[in-house]
Order: sequence, then structure tokens, then C-alpha cells
Amino acid sequence: MEYQAGNNESDHTGVETEQKIALEDEPQNDEIASHVAEKESAIRQACDLRDFDALVAYATSEGGFLNDDVRRLAWPILLQCDRHGQDLDLTGWDDLPPHVDEEQVQLDVNRSFVYYPDCSDEELSTKKGELSKLIKQVLRCFPMLCYFQGYHDIVQVLLLVLGGQDAAAAVAQISLLRIRDYMLPSLSPALKHLQLIPAIIKRADPALQRHLAEIKPFFALAATLTLYSHDIQEYSDIARLFDFLLAQEPVVSIYLFAAIILSRKKELLGFSIDEPEMLHFTLSKLPNPLDLDGLISRAMQLFDDYPPESLAFGAWNHIPDCSVLKSSRDLVKIQTTKETVGLFEKQVRQLRYEERKEKTIAFLWSHRRAIGSVAVTIFIGAMSVWIKKRGFDNTIWSYVSKFHGALQARGYL
Repeated sequence: MEYQAGNNESDHTGVETEQKIALEDEPQNDEIASHVAEKESAIRQACDLRDFDALVAYATSEGGFLNDDVRRLAWPILLQCDRHGQDLDLTGWDDLPPHVDEEQVQLDVNRSFVYYPDCSDEELSTKKGELSKLIKQVLRCFPMLCYFQGYHDIVQVLLLVLGGQDAAAAVAQISLLRIRDYMLPSLSPALKHLQLIPAIIKRADPALQRHLAEIKPFFALAATLTLYSHDIQEYSDIARLFDFLLAQEPVVSIYLFAAIILSRKKELLGFSIDEPEMLHFTLSKLPNPLDLDGLISRAMQLFDDYPPESLAFGAWNHIPDCSVLKSSRDLVKIQTTKETVGLFEKQVRQLRYEERKEKTIAFLWSHRRAIGSVAVTIFIGAMSVWIKKRGFDNTIWSYVSKFHGALQARGYL
């Protein structure tokens, strides 16, 4: 009986303690709720005024735009597709010819919404239908864009936040202004983006970069290609991250991955440089959980301290002027559809030129012996004509013949 009474007394004391803590926390909770309400009101006012600078500041601050109701106001402004922005014509798309990638689109749509939203099978089927329609609408209106696997991950975030009716313009704008380089006929421009990562790490932490020197930055492709939507499993996290990414110029997404690498310094240094496979595997998986607000702050600090123009290895110089990384630096300036399409076409031409140049160099290298022999033969023929015209004796000609023979003997021809 005494034990039982003592136990009840302990339980009673525990309840009183919990009630006391709850009462003490109430003022703090009220203060947090008040702060959130004030911030939401301020963001809404910035949207009404189309105050871009204020929206950028709120998107970067802790918690971003807070909720989807606010995002539905802010995101179209950041993407220039609100009533004052880009006048996109996305009507009549269902009468346009099917895009060449629509079969792959459907395969990916069937695999969409893996982590979110939490809904019934019927609602999920409806969402997949909306997603398919949305992607096809944009691709048919801009048939030069090439679909890539993971594009649907980006689009599904816009769909869930903005809704099917308002998402089309946002999808078109993010395709033309933010991820255009990833929708070219080749992924080689995207690989150039990744070369900025070791250049950033080298400026911020040379010792860590030396440790990772033998690892190519291809580990960041999936995350950067999909604006992290393929790797982040929590809807609230990816929506909050999109607040930040949509408020910044496209290159900041690369700085964010550099910030993630730097945040894992201790873990990465724990692997030997003789274990490149483990390093690559670790780098290709985002840490879980992600300290989003901390990483966002670190990414902006990196961007301010080491702007793209200051990076080593000439990484920024290798990015063409028509790339989104350079042509979309000023997000306030409205780019017309004609301008963005023109930049896309210019980049395609440049891409084709680079491909032809690489093929030519490869051909010349593989046939260097035969080409060298022909070149020397032409040179010797020209020399013989010159010698005869000048009336020189055969002494010079004998030297030239010996030189040709020596090249052949050493295998240069």
C-alpha cells in the first residue's frame, strides 16, 4: 500500500510538472506565433507591392515563405509569370504535335509522387494526370526543349504548390529562365556547371579540396539537375528550398551544393583518398536530415565571399554567355520569350560547334601518323620546287630527305 501510494504521488507530481512547463511555454509559443503572423503579413504586403528585394530577403530568412498560401503569391512574381510578368502563350497546346519525349514523360509520371503527398490512390491518380498534362503542355509549346529524367520532380513541386491551373506558366518560366541549360540536346553544359563546385571548395577550404582532388564532381548531377527535388523526401523541405532557389540567380544552386560538401568536412576527411568510390558514393547522397536554413546561410556567404568571376581553374570562363548561369543573373529584368528562345538556339549552335570540333580533334589524333606523313610529303614537295627555282645544288635536298627518313625511323610518320 505504501508503495502504491508513493507511486501515485510520483505520478501526480509528474502531471503538475508537465502542466507547469506548458504554462511557462505559453508566452514563448505566443511570441513565436505572433512573429510568424507578422512575417506572413509582411510577405503578403511585399507581394502586393511586387517588392522583389523584400521577397528575396524573406525567402532567404529562416522558414522562407512559411506556407503554400504565401508561396502561391510569391513564386509567380519571382518567376516573372504573375499578371505583370511574362506574357506566355500556352493556349491550344493540345492541338500541337506531340513532343518527341512524351513516351519517356509518361514513364516518369507513372513513378512520380513517391514521397508526397499523403493522399488516396484516387487523388494520386488525379495528380499524375495533372502532372502529365502540365509537362506535355510546356514541351509542346516549346518543342525545342529536351526532356530529361528528373524534370518531372521539379514540375510536381510547382504543381502541388501552385495548382494545375496556375502552374503552367511557372513551369514554362523555370524551364526557360532557370534550367534551360539542362534541356539542351546534350548534358555537357550541365557538366560544365559542376566544374564550379571544386573551384568554390578550393577558395573556401583548400585542404578539403586537395582531399577530394581525384573525385570528379559528377556526384552532384542528380541534385543540381532537379533543383534537389529528386533527393529531398519531405515536402515541407523542398517547398522551403524552392523559396530560396527561386529567389536567387541559377548559379546559387551550385553554391548550395558546395555548402553541403563543406558541412560534411569531418565525415569526408574520415575516408582515405585511396577510397574514391566511397567518397563519390557519400557525396552523391544528401545528408539526412538537412539543416536547410544553415545551408542556405552558408551558400549565400560563399556566394558573397567567392563570386563566380573570382573562381579558380577558369571554371566561370568556360560557361558561355548564353548559358542561364550568365544570362539570368539579373532576375528583376524581364526576359521575353523571344529572347530566351534565342539564347537557347544560340547555345544549341555553340554546342553543335563544340561537338564537331571534338570529333575533328579525335579524328586528327587517331590518324596523326598518316596525316603527319602527308603533311611532311607536301612540305618536302614544296621545298624541292623552291630549291630548283633558286638553283641550289642537291646538298640541301639531301638534308631534307635525311630529315624525312629520321622521322619515319622514330615512328612519327
